[in-house]
Amino acid sequence: MTTTAPAEATVGETPSGAAKPGPRRRPGRIRRIGLPYLLLLPALLLELLVHLVPMVIGIVMSFKELTQFYIRDWGAAPWSGLDNYKVSVDFDAPVGEALLHSFLVTVAFTLLSVGLCWLIGTAAAVYLQDTFRGRGLLRALFLIPYALPVYAAVITWVFMFQHDNGLVNHVLHDQLHLTDKPSFWLIGDNSFWALLTVSVWKGWPFAFLIVMAGLQNIPGELYEAAALDGAGMWQQIRRITLPSLRPVNQVLLLVLFLWTFNDFNTPFVLFGKSAPEAADLISVHIYQASFVTWNFGTGSAMSVLLLLFLLVVTGVYLLLTSRGRKPVHG
Repeated sequence: MTTTAPAEATVGETPSGAAKPGPRRRPGRIRRIGLPYLLLLPALLLELLVHLVPMVIGIVMSFKELTQFYIRDWGAAPWSGLDNYKVSVDFDAPVGEALLHSFLVTVAFTLLSVGLCWLIGTAAAVYLQDTFRGRGLLRALFLIPYALPVYAAVITWVFMFQHDNGLVNHVLHDQLHLTDKPSFWLIGDNSFWALLTVSVWKGWPFAFLIVMAGLQNIPGELYEAAALDGAGMWQQIRRITLPSLRPVNQVLLLVLFLWTFNDFNTPFVLFGKSAPEAADLISVHIYQASFVTWNFGTGSAMSVLLLLFLLVVTGVYLLLTSRGRKPVHG
């Protein structure tokens, strides 16, 4: 008697009594979602270690009476509350009066430096938009101050500002006879103008680079149409160039303001630990209050006040500049 084997189940059919498989999960979905955050993790940790942790420590130090007696164990410094802030903003006392003077000097210096950097950089970028022989060489030469290391560039200016054998006095006094006698540029009231000169010389190539990149996005047909309508060079700059560069200039001016207001390397290399009164920028002033007088609590309070001021200015600036932007609807 022959036994017939049961027919094999058709491929794809589910045997009776077997549970139906659930919905398939996309392989690696969680891994793909978490990959961007995993790639950002090293940068976030570095940001935490380099900026956030020292910032938090500085804020804590501003509430302590931290002097040279507690440097070895600053955690044991007595808690002073808001006393350091009260001393810093008491403009009738010597400490507050000096801080207010430094703040006003920094504001004047920053406004002049940012304005001149933007003006020179924009003029150079507009001029170099036209094609002519040697344009590439001029672009490279204009970027040299920005490419040079800060210390090397500022030390060169220190030698140029020397009273007896400096190049500045040699040109102004010996050759052009614009002054009655050689001037002192690194002390007295002239120190402000010396610092401003170095800051503008060092900062305008960055404005030139950013504006030159922004000009590449302006269609040439706009200038051709304006020229056919009889618009001159100044009308083209006022009606086409500046409105088209508005988003670029908004970011550029904010970055230049923050960099210049917080600049420490330029005045420190130019004048040393003790800057003249006319060039007493707030960054150097806070350094002196912390590392020269050894009053780290007061210096930390000044740093926190500076941080709050810059946050307020940045927020107001972004609020004012964002009002003119029209929302883009999809």
